[in-house]
Amino acid sequence: VQLQASGGGLVQAGGSLRLSCAASGFTLDNYDIGWFRQAPGKEHEGVSCITKKDGTTYYADSVKGRFIVSRDNAKNTVYLQMNSLKPEDTAVYYCATSVLDDVCTVVGSPRSSGYFGSFGQGTLVTVSS
Repeated sequence: VQLQASGGGLVQAGGSLRLSCAASGFTLDNYDIGWFRQAPGKEHEGVSCITKKDGTTYYADSVKGRFIVSRDNAKNTVYLQMNSLKPEDTAVYYCATSVLDDVCTVVGSPRSSGYFGSFGQGTLVTVSS
C-alpha cells in the first residue's frame, strides 16, 4: 500500500504545475484524499481535499481560487492543479488517505494531517520570485 506524489519542479511566480497522486496496492476511490505540504522548518499544512462520496472539494484559505483538486478513479489517480503560484507555495507536497467521515471539512485546520494516513513520498515544488 503506497502513495506516490509526482509532478513537482521549479517554476517562476505566477506559473502553474499539476501534481499527481498515484496509488499502488489499493484503490483510491475508497478514500477521501488530502493534499498536504511541508515547508522547511514548518509543520504539515493541509492544502486541499476531495471526497470519495461525490468528489466535493475543499481548500485551505491560502490556496483557494488558485488550486484545483480532482480525481480520476479509472486511472486511480488524484490531481492537484496549482495556478498563480507564489514563492510561499514552496514546499514538499504529499497526498494522503482517510476513511473518517467529513474529514475533508477540516483539511485547512491546524494539525489536520493527524486524520490522514498512508503519506507516501512527496514531491518538491519550488517557486522562484
